[in-house]
Amino acid sequence: MKTMELIAPCHFGLEAVLKREIQDLGYEISQVEDGRVTFYGDAEAVAYANIFLRTTERILIKIGKVHAETFDELFQRTKELPWEDYLPKDGKFWIAKANSIKSKLFSPSDIQSIMKKAIVERLKGVYHQEWFPETGASYPLRVAFMKDEALIGLDTSGVSLHKRGYRQMTAKAPITETLAAALILLTPWKGDRILVDPFCGSGTFPIEAALIAANMAPGMNRSFLAEDWKELVPRKHWYHALDEARERVNLDVRTDIQGYDIDGEIVAAARANAKMAGVADLIHFQQRPVSQLNHPKKYGFVITNPPYGERLEEKAALPALYREMGEAFERLDSWSEYIITSYEDAEKYIGKKAAKNRKIYNGMLKTYFYVFPGPKPPKKSGKEGT
Repeated sequence: MKTMELIAPCHFGLEAVLKREIQDLGYEISQVEDGRVTFYGDAEAVAYANIFLRTTERILIKIGKVHAETFDELFQRTKELPWEDYLPKDGKFWIAKANSIKSKLFSPSDIQSIMKKAIVERLKGVYHQEWFPETGASYPLRVAFMKDEALIGLDTSGVSLHKRGYRQMTAKAPITETLAAALILLTPWKGDRILVDPFCGSGTFPIEAALIAANMAPGMNRSFLAEDWKELVPRKHWYHALDEARERVNLDVRTDIQGYDIDGEIVAAARANAKMAGVADLIHFQQRPVSQLNHPKKYGFVITNPPYGERLEEKAALPALYREMGEAFERLDSWSEYIITSYEDAEKYIGKKAAKNRKIYNGMLKTYFYVFPGPKPPKKSGKEGT
């Protein structure tokens, strides 16, 4: 099977998590850059990466990398690429997205137009036809210019991979599923440990944790554009990946995953989302303010996305809210807490300094992932069950 380079974009600051995920699937990394990881894989890897990877936004097949400082140069370099290896005669293709950083060519619409013309010219010569009906499957392309180098990828996913298919209702300022999964995987939490999200909103952190605990592949219940590319990614690869995903699921796993929110309607939405994801029995949702955060067991985890106060009237309530959070953490003195927020005074009002914080961009919003590690639990003696 032909080996290709596949590009997996991710949130800035979380490349190491995605790299580990790709390696765990058995693929070799070719490059790690800001906001993306590139790896080697065949047609089967396209299916496996789309279905199994939790922390990437999409999977692109790398068509090539070209240097262009003028539109004439962009046209020629684009035309030289082997488009016929990827695009059939009837394929519907277009430059779905073009962005440019520190490059002489910076107009997205002009980049899109020039590259489309170049691809058409290449295919005219190969397929010996002057007109392309574009009535077949869709082949969207993405181009990223950086310092006059354009990385060109063919999007195999379609709708972003953070759309798992379970989140029908969302709370205000939701965290994406891919970001939530990546932050959970950054922590030492495992499925047999306690996890509580006191600001659960639509349930993304608890649901992603439950999917991880039950070994459920995030892409099991959705479709992908490349499923229609029968020549490039044969259907059998999707069937094999999906069969393996189903075999790996373990819904008998014992979990203690809880989600709280002060808004009863939001809690009901979180329950509905968990049911849609197939993990409703693994999570306990409850209407409860953070001031009532407590748990009888030791060595648990709080992983949460509390309010940031994006509007002025909300910002005034943040000191009291973060103070309540800090008081709850004092009660849970053996627990570890992980918080993603853009609120600059989070540590001040929580009342303790984070052991570390990691800068992460949530969309265009700069946030920080604060780490407050608790003591490690004592090792099990191995006498349990005797």
